[in-house]
Amino acid sequence: MKTSERSLKKDRERFSQIHAILTEKYPEALCALHYEGDPWRLLVMGRLSAQCTDARVNTVSEELFRAFPTAKDMAEGDLAGIEKIVMPCGLFRTKAKNIKDASRMLVDEYGGVIPNDIDELLKFPGVGRKIANLLVGDIYGGDAVVCDTHCIRVCGKLGFYPETEKDPTKIEKILRRVIPAGEGSDFCHRIVLFGREVCTARSPLCAECPLASLCAHKAKEEKREERARRAKEAPHG
Repeated sequence: MKTSERSLKKDRERFSQIHAILTEKYPEALCALHYEGDPWRLLVMGRLSAQCTDARVNTVSEELFRAFPTAKDMAEGDLAGIEKIVMPCGLFRTKAKNIKDASRMLVDEYGGVIPNDIDELLKFPGVGRKIANLLVGDIYGGDAVVCDTHCIRVCGKLGFYPETEKDPTKIEKILRRVIPAGEGSDFCHRIVLFGREVCTARSPLCAECPLASLCAHKAKEEKREERARRAKEAPHG
C-alpha cells in the first residue's frame, strides 16, 4: 500500500472514531438556522449568515419572513424595506439584493423548487459552495460538506489538513475523501455545535474535550512542551 493510501485509510479510521464520539455527544444533528423545513427560507438565511452569527440571523429572519412570507413576496418586495430589516446582519445592501434576486430567480426559473444540484445552486445570486452544500445536505439528504468557519478551524486542529489551510474549496475536497458518502451534513452540524461549546476559537476547553486523544493540535502541543521541558532539564556545560 502506498504512503498516501495508508494516510487516507488512517484519516478515515480517525474520522469514524471522531464522528462516533460527536454523535454520542450530539445525537440530533440539527441545523443552527431555524428555517422551519422551508428550503427557500434556508436559502435566504444561509445568505444572511455570512459574517454574522446564526443566532442573529434567526432573530432577524422572524421579522423578515413576517414581512415577506414567500419567495414571490420577497421577489416582488421593496428592496429598501428588505435592507432595513436585514441591516443587523451586516453587508445588508448586498445581502438584501442577493436574497431578492435569488427569490425572483427561484420563482421565475425553477418554479419555486430549490434544485438538488450544487452546480445549479451556485447560479443563484450570493450562493457559494457553503450554502449550496447546506441546501443539498439539509433539504435532500444528499452528499454534502459544509465548510463554515467552525468546520475549517476544528478539522484543521484534528489534523485532517494543516491548520494554516483556510481555503474552503480545498478543505471540502479533502474532507470529501475522508467522510463517507451521506455522513457529511450531519458531521458538519455536529462540528458546529462542538466548535461553539468545546473547541472554541478563543478559549477551547481542552481539559474537557472528548476528542482530546484524537486531536493532532493537542499532540503537537504536548510534544512541544516535552521538548521544552527536556531542554530546560538538560545539563549545561
